[in-house]
Amino acid sequence: MMMTSEWAMILDDVDELSEMLHQSATYKALQDAHQHVYSDAVLVAQIDAFNRMKEQYEEVQRFGKYHPDYKTVMKDIRQMKRTLDLDDRIGALRFAENNYQDLVDEVTLIIAKTVSESVKVPVSNPFFASDTGCSTGGCSSGGSCSCSA
Repeated sequence: MMMTSEWAMILDDVDELSEMLHQSATYKALQDAHQHVYSDAVLVAQIDAFNRMKEQYEEVQRFGKYHPDYKTVMKDIRQMKRTLDLDDRIGALRFAENNYQDLVDEVTLIIAKTVSESVKVPVSNPFFASDTGCSTGGCSSGGSCSCSA
């Protein structure tokens, strides 16, 4: 592919859009939430322990209930996840991540619809999925929707 002046202008616009996203209040909230979570050494240690436990969980999943540590690992990972889920900082981080993802999805849909109305864009929020032209919210309904996908 040849780099033309048109492509250079598009890349400049992409850089400008990226900078605008990084200057948004939604992104700042995400950064703040991330900072609150990862500045606490105790919480970071809990997250690391949970990630190690997930590796054990994946190992147990390979063998299912026949693994000798099945019950122990299943109980421990549920307890660790619940402990993390109940932490307000983790909840705030997840909320901020979802808000930022919604912003990115919305911008992506606007760009896609500018190019063509028939462009299908995968989005994480069902609210935006309903804007894709499918009355059922997606084309994974086994052909039951009336869209032209």
